[in-house]
Amino acid sequence: MRLLVLFFTFLLASVAHADRIFVSNERSNTVTVIDGSTWEVLTEFPAGLRPRGITVSPDGSKLYVCASDDNLVRVFDTSSYEELFTLPSGPDPELFVLEPNGRRLYIANEDDNLVTVVDTQTKEVLAEVPVGVEPEGMAISPNARIVVNTSETTNMAHFIDTETNTIKYNMLVDQRPRYAEYTSDGTRLFVTAEIGGTVSVFDIDGDGAPTEVGKISFQVAGVQPEWLQPVGAKVTSDGQWLFVALGPSNRVAVVDAKTLEVEKYILVGERVWQLAFTPGEEYLLTTNGNTNDITVIDVASQEAVRSIPVGQQPWGVIVAPGIN
Repeated sequence: MRLLVLFFTFLLASVAHADRIFVSNERSNTVTVIDGSTWEVLTEFPAGLRPRGITVSPDGSKLYVCASDDNLVRVFDTSSYEELFTLPSGPDPELFVLEPNGRRLYIANEDDNLVTVVDTQTKEVLAEVPVGVEPEGMAISPNARIVVNTSETTNMAHFIDTETNTIKYNMLVDQRPRYAEYTSDGTRLFVTAEIGGTVSVFDIDGDGAPTEVGKISFQVAGVQPEWLQPVGAKVTSDGQWLFVALGPSNRVAVVDAKTLEVEKYILVGERVWQLAFTPGEEYLLTTNGNTNDITVIDVASQEAVRSIPVGQQPWGVIVAPGIN
C-alpha cells in the first residue's frame, strides 16, 4: 500500500510540474496550450487581436503576448490563463525580447519604426528608440548590454546600447531580415533574411561590436529558390547546431553553427515560421501557419516525430517549464 501511495504521489508531482507549450494563433486570436509531457492540447484561450510574438517571464509564471491589432502587450497567468494586466507597446507590436531578469521588455513597433522599452513592473514606457523601417526581429545579448533589432525594409540589424537606449552599431544584411539569435555565450549572432534567402553570421567582441564572418544560403532539390525563406531561428546552447525555419518551403534547415554548413533539411508543416526548444533542448517546436499545427522535432535524431493541431495560423511558440 505504501509503495502504491508513493507511486501516485510521484505521478501527481510529475503531472503538476509538466512543461506547458503556448502557441499564438494570429487568425483565431487565441493561444493554444499543450502539455509538454503528453503532447495533448489542454485548452485554447482568447489572447487579443492578432497575437504574434510570445514569451514567458524568467520564473515561468507570466505569459507575454504581442496583441498586434490591439496595439498592446497582454500578460497572462501561465497556470490559470487569466489576463493579469496589459503593457503599453506602441503601434503594431510584432516581436519582443525580455531582459534576462524579467524587468525590461523591448518591443518592435512595425508601423512606427521604433523599439519601445517598457518596465514590466511599473508598466511605464522607459524609452522609444528610432530604428529602420518595419522593425521586427529582436534579440538580447546574454549580458543584456545590447539589444538587436532587424528592420525589414532598411535591411539592417541595429545594435542598441541598453544603458543609453541609443543605436551603437548598424550592420547591413540581406533583404527583409526577420529574426536575430545570439549563441548562449554571446560571441556569435545569426540574422535571417526572408527575401534574401540567407542568414548573416556575425562574431561579437567583448564590447558587443559585430563583425560579419559568413553567410549561410540554402538549396533543396525540387524546391524553388524563392520558397526558401529564412524566418525563425534557434541555436543549441552548446553552440553546435543552428535550426532555421524556411517558410513556404515547409522545411527546417539544420546548420553546423561552427562550420556554417547546412547538414540536412527536415520536412515539417506548411509555412513554417517560428521555433522554440523545450527546456532541456530534447525537442524543437515549429509553428506551421498554413496547416494550423506545430511540428515536434527530436533534436538528437534531427527528425520530425509528431504533429499537433492548434488554432488558425499559428505564429509564435514558447515553453514555460514545470508550472503547476
